[in-house]
Amino acid sequence: MAMVVEPISQDTPLVALEKVPQHVAIVMDGNGRWAQERGLSRQAGHRAGTENIRRVIETFAAYEVSVLTLFAFSTENWARPKREVNALIRLIGHFIDRELKALHQNGVRLCHLGSLDPLAPDLRRRVEEAVELTKENSRITVNVAFNYGGRKEILDAVRRIIEDGVSPESIDEPLFSSYLTTQGLPDPDLVIRTAGEVRLSNFLLWQSAYAEYYATDVYWPDFDGEEIAQALLAYSQRQRRFGGVVEEKTGQNHHPGRGSAP
Repeated sequence: MAMVVEPISQDTPLVALEKVPQHVAIVMDGNGRWAQERGLSRQAGHRAGTENIRRVIETFAAYEVSVLTLFAFSTENWARPKREVNALIRLIGHFIDRELKALHQNGVRLCHLGSLDPLAPDLRRRVEEAVELTKENSRITVNVAFNYGGRKEILDAVRRIIEDGVSPESIDEPLFSSYLTTQGLPDPDLVIRTAGEVRLSNFLLWQSAYAEYYATDVYWPDFDGEEIAQALLAYSQRQRRFGGVVEEKTGQNHHPGRGSAP
């Protein structure tokens, strides 16, 4: 039976879907190119991208997606110009100040993936307080991956397993997953990347082993309700095999939407 959900507003009607992913992960790409095409600074592009986050969260929550993971800043992004890096870090505080109250009131649970160590103590405290404030919320869990890298996460997990003295014969996939920063959460069902790039960029490498992928040319600041609907529609029409074989239904239509499936 198709799932029908109520629209958030008249401006963003939602579509009926056969199935909805439990966990969606997004590589938010294209802020700089969005700004460049408009004659703006890269910092202006990042501000526009940050302002889009709450709208995206609201839309996925309306579709009853349980977990949304947003790749905001990678461990490799420190190599960018210092001015841009500093602007990105400041945006964390601005986002908390502007959006935290509304997100909390709307049942959003905020979590952080990655290391907060490089942040100033005051900003680190504010992030930790946002996580603590929303920890009991259950409408949707939003993981913000900031200063996160998939390879580092895996190496850190291996180090902790060794430190804990776990015997080699006891190590299996569930145990290894319990040492990752996403412990207790389902693996991503759908990974979306904006701005036309088709690569993971060191994002949730272990967790995304059997995720479906969707790429769109749209830049992150313009990734709106219509684009989300296209991505979810494409997902709902995929046959997930997990290494096995699923018998195709005859006469079934497949419309992948405007994005591409890498």
